[in-house]
Amino acid sequence: MELINRGRLRHWRRSAIIFFAVIGPGIITANVDNDAGGIYTYSVAGASHGYSLLWTLIPITVALIVVQEMVARMGVVTGKGLADLIREEYGFRLTFMLMGLLLVANFGNTIANFAGFASGMGLFGASRFITVPVAALLVWLLVVKGTYRSVEKVFLAACVFYIAYPISCFFAQPDWKHALISTVKPSFNFEVSYLYMIIGLVGTTIAPWMQFYQQASTVEKGIKVKDYALVRWDVIVGCTITDVVAFFIIVACAATIYVGGGRQIGSAADAAAALRPLAGHAAGTLFAFGLVNASLFAACILPLSTAYSVCEGLGLESGVNKRFQEAPAFYWLYTGLIVFGGLTVVVLSEDRQIPIILLSQVANGILLPLVLIFMLRLSNRRDLMGEHRNTRTFNVIAWATCVVMIALTALLVVSSFFPGRLPV
Repeated sequence: MELINRGRLRHWRRSAIIFFAVIGPGIITANVDNDAGGIYTYSVAGASHGYSLLWTLIPITVALIVVQEMVARMGVVTGKGLADLIREEYGFRLTFMLMGLLLVANFGNTIANFAGFASGMGLFGASRFITVPVAALLVWLLVVKGTYRSVEKVFLAACVFYIAYPISCFFAQPDWKHALISTVKPSFNFEVSYLYMIIGLVGTTIAPWMQFYQQASTVEKGIKVKDYALVRWDVIVGCTITDVVAFFIIVACAATIYVGGGRQIGSAADAAAALRPLAGHAAGTLFAFGLVNASLFAACILPLSTAYSVCEGLGLESGVNKRFQEAPAFYWLYTGLIVFGGLTVVVLSEDRQIPIILLSQVANGILLPLVLIFMLRLSNRRDLMGEHRNTRTFNVIAWATCVVMIALTALLVVSSFFPGRLPV
């Protein structure tokens, strides 16, 4: 019996070591999804609709797990990034157009995150003219001077600081019973603002850059098929954590700003400022700290994701483990996005940044259904994936996600002709 117990202990110890060696891409990718734009969207959802949108987080989490698991699986099985596979299977011209859309979307998202960082630091009395250049330099040095392993450790450490949002939510003293019931009991209506928020929640949670970065980082980490089960858990844990954080952000704003009569929120920093008088200084400060951490984290990952994807799509060398002279296009693209993203926030006023950020959201909306369709076609190829092709269940959920995204966007356009309610 003692020998059996020792054998089990060795087995669990070995499994734990392998798991902690494999984790990273799934958890990091999912957590970066809670960037400045995501925090703002969740804050507005809670401040304008209270607890009524919490139910959307369950189907969104399921869809996110399915989408991210597909690309992680393709990375493990093929050893290639998503952009690389699209170029090989569908040609350079189509890939070039997709990479153009991705570049526009991610540049706007990078600006949004530097802006979120600046506004968050502004709540602590720091000037954007100092904090943004310093942050941009630190972000650049981290990737250019580091290795994949060292960069990943820093990213995983940044994920821990998302604990600021659950803590600030507890300070807000929400109606937990109401919040939990709203999470499991859907309440849909056809008001334009409600529909708009659902589209925003889906769009901010499932973004095109995530699929490219997840697969590229999985490949660069060199994870093998035999460890695929642990990769799946990395994705599941990461996606669950990111939407649990989203839950606490919505609840915190619902319990304070919405209950207090509502207030117009122009940014995530506005939400943090609004929490201070309603839930106490500590809650507002923690919320602001979470915004600073999330924005800086995303301002590092999004340019990195873009550099991976564009270089893969164009057949150029890429990877954090390569030196500058080995992958010049990769590092110059990363540098350009950091420099021009940070410079835009320093030079342009907030209202002049908005058109760029809005354009990036349009590009995201166009790109996501295209990326999902390519992913579905590739992950169902027997010659490419073999026994690791999608199951029927995965196909149903993934295709449903794609169709719902297109339908919701179309409904929003139609709703603009019918103020107040959608035609039903």
